[in-house]
Amino acid sequence: MANISKDELEWIERVRSEGNVPTLGADDDYSYGWASPPGDKFLVRGPDYFSTKAKVPAGESLLKPLGFDWIRSSAKIGEILNHPDNRIGKAIKDSFPTGPRPFIWAFNIQLPCKENYNLVAYFAATEPVAKGSLIDQFLKGDDHFRNSRLKLIADIVKGPWIVKKAVGEQAICIVGRVLSCKYVIGDNFFEVDIDVGTNIMAKAVFHLAFGYFTALTVDIAFLIESKTKSELPEKILGCFRFSDLNPASAMAMEASNSLDRSATSLQQASGATWLWKSIGKGISSIPHSGTQESDSMLE
Repeated sequence: MANISKDELEWIERVRSEGNVPTLGADDDYSYGWASPPGDKFLVRGPDYFSTKAKVPAGESLLKPLGFDWIRSSAKIGEILNHPDNRIGKAIKDSFPTGPRPFIWAFNIQLPCKENYNLVAYFAATEPVAKGSLIDQFLKGDDHFRNSRLKLIADIVKGPWIVKKAVGEQAICIVGRVLSCKYVIGDNFFEVDIDVGTNIMAKAVFHLAFGYFTALTVDIAFLIESKTKSELPEKILGCFRFSDLNPASAMAMEASNSLDRSATSLQQASGATWLWKSIGKGISSIPHSGTQESDSMLE
C-alpha cells in the first residue's frame, strides 16, 4: 500500500459528498446527515494503560473518512464493496481503471428490522501500512485474531433519555465477541460486515433505538484493541457520526443473490455473554417484565 497521491486525495474529497445522506459541516450540529467527529472525543488506552488504567483522548484517526451510506433492502446485504450497485466500488473503477487504487476500509453495520437496513461507513488509507504493525497483523490475521481485537466505541450524542440509558456513555465492545462478523478482503479493500441481529440483547437495544432514529445523533469509532505495552497507545482507525436518519430516506438496494447467500451467518455461541459496557446497567434500569444477569464489562 503506497502513499496516497494528490489525485487520490482530491478523489476522496469529491466522493465524500456524493452519497444519499448529506455531509455535515462544522456548523451543522445534530441536523440530518453524517460527519466525522474529532477523534479526541473518544477515550482510548493511553501509553501507560497497563500500569495506570489511564485513558487518553484518541487524537486524529488513522484513516480518512470517505463516505457514508444509509441503505434499505428486502434481504440482508453483505459484501457491500463487491455489490454491483455500490457507489464507492463504481467510483474506484471509473476513476482508477488502471494502475494503483486507493485502499478502502468499509464497516457495514447490518440492522435487523422488518426491512433490512445498513449503516455503511467508508474510509481511505492515506499512509502505507508498516510491516508487523498492529494494522498489518489485523489485515493479515485470521478471523479469531480479528474477532478478539476489533473494538467499537459508541456514544449517543443526542437522543431520548431512554436510549441514552440503554446504551450508556461511550459504550465499548469487542465486536467479534458480541456479534457475528464477516471479513471481506479484496485487492484494494477490507470490509467488516457486522450483523446486529445475531445477539438477542444487541437486537433489543437496536429495536428500542430504531423507534427514535429521526431524533438520534450517534458517534461510532472503530479501533484495534491493544493488548501489550508495545501496542499502546490505542489509535482510532476511523469514526463517523450519523444524525436524524429517517428510514424512509434510506437508499433502496437489492441484495445480489450470490453475495446474500455468502453473507448469511450463524450467531456466535459466545455472543450472548459479551455486551457493550453499560448496556447491562442501562437495560436493567428500563421497566420490563423479565430479569437479566449482569454481563462482563470491557475497558
